[in-house]
Amino acid sequence: MWALVVRFDLRDENAATGFDGLVAELVPRIAEHEPGTLVYAVHSVEGEPLSRVFYELYASREAFDDHERQEHTKAFLAAREQYVADLRVEFLTSPTGKGLQP
Repeated sequence: MWALVVRFDLRDENAATGFDGLVAELVPRIAEHEPGTLVYAVHSVEGEPLSRVFYELYASREAFDDHERQEHTKAFLAAREQYVADLRVEFLTSPTGKGLQP
């Protein structure tokens, strides 16, 4: 498995609204077209209304690479720049825990 966490800090409330709209368009396309994307969870951060955290779990590094090649992903990555003040990406080691298949 291949996993990562991305934290986005957004410019302002209008940016948060626009960013959330992009996410609302993106997630159904991932669900429909990416069988190797096992989890694509987007969270708001309690007490920080301008922050979002993505948790992404892929079947393999190849599934992540496939995700990155998708037109819907490329469109999201390009459009998000207008809303984002800062971001941090952390690639994770293979997960262990409840609900995870080895």
